[in-house]
Amino acid sequence: MWPQAKERWQPQEAEEKPGMVPPPPGEESQAVVLPPGWQSYLSPQGRRYYVNTSTNETTWERPSSSPGIPASPGSQRSPLPPTVNGYHASGTPAHPPEIAHMSVRKSTGDSQNLGSLSPGKKQSKESTITINCVTFPHPDTMPEQQLLKPTEWSYCDYFWADKKDPQGNGTVAGFELLLQKQLKGKQMQKEMSEFIRERIKIEEEYAKNLAKLSQNSLAAQEEGSLGEAWAQVKKSLADEAEVHLKFSAKLHSEVEKPLMNFRENFKKDMKKCDHHITDLRKQLASRYASVEKARKALTERQRDLEVKTQQLEIKLSNKTEEDIKKARRKSTQAGDDLMRCVDLYNQAQSKWFEEMVTTTLELERLEVERVEMIRQHLCQYTQLRHETDMFNQSTVEPVDQLLRKVDPAKDRELWVREHKTGNIRPVDMEI
Repeated sequence: MWPQAKERWQPQEAEEKPGMVPPPPGEESQAVVLPPGWQSYLSPQGRRYYVNTSTNETTWERPSSSPGIPASPGSQRSPLPPTVNGYHASGTPAHPPEIAHMSVRKSTGDSQNLGSLSPGKKQSKESTITINCVTFPHPDTMPEQQLLKPTEWSYCDYFWADKKDPQGNGTVAGFELLLQKQLKGKQMQKEMSEFIRERIKIEEEYAKNLAKLSQNSLAAQEEGSLGEAWAQVKKSLADEAEVHLKFSAKLHSEVEKPLMNFRENFKKDMKKCDHHITDLRKQLASRYASVEKARKALTERQRDLEVKTQQLEIKLSNKTEEDIKKARRKSTQAGDDLMRCVDLYNQAQSKWFEEMVTTTLELERLEVERVEMIRQHLCQYTQLRHETDMFNQSTVEPVDQLLRKVDPAKDRELWVREHKTGNIRPVDMEI
């Protein structure tokens, strides 16, 4: 289930201060003091119920202020699992059973036996509107809806409606947009891995060229302290080549490979999610078609009942009374069928709703996991670069030391001592 998701309707908190709750309409205006830990809420039907915030007990009866005395004879309160955002850890709504099976966004409190409606009886203004087989609150009568996760921009709050396909005349489900984002993220991660692979190739080629250059014999005949410094320059290239080889190896094992191997079955898992949600939407569409068919059948039965009732009033037939009984039974049956179809539709929509929340929260978690994983490995990349620079600095440091020791005068003295042939100078010849 989805422990992070808030319930599909928001109870109206009645108290201004903890333990104080104003009475419902028609009762005394004096505020009622609740025992410590108890709070009061209103169900969508307007019925008040109470929740113990410490034990998560729920009851329709107002708790007694006297310790150890039940609120009313026979009332029992069973402790429920801890609640998160209005739902228990098991995924069941944190309110009494009568409310637990409500429609996604619509109260079922005004359901009635449609078959028993008298012909011509007008129903109240529709409070819902159905778009692509999904029922939403009607814009003109929509009560304020709080977000399931009001403290953040969560996937589970913003992708219920379908969106027009920019490349066609059809629509794209909100869930499909989330899947496309996840698959794009998977592709981006693959391309990042390929980018690191190219970086590794550059490092390997660079190391190879450095090692080759270090073996070059150019200026190998330089002598003295400058010759020693020059030899160290070439040796430092070999050392640097080794550093870059190690850097490329670590890039492969610590950055490229983890990026490539992360969520290898990701695309397959996304397809499973897609098929599951799509099947639930198809089932919802099928149930909606059944509702429309049953609604049409009820209209026809009610119209037939109305016609036969009029025939009875003007006494056009001796069989009219019997026909009215049959018509009334068929109308009642049609109403029962419609209620059954509506109930099945609501069940399908509720299942779709729950799976949408569960799956979108999972997609949200996977997206956070993916981004955090990439961030960590890019940090590893920068750390390796810092280490490489540090090691490269160590290869250059001996060169710097020797260059600081270069002394032309000393070099000249040493060379002269080694190669001198005599210190007697020639003089002019005398006549």
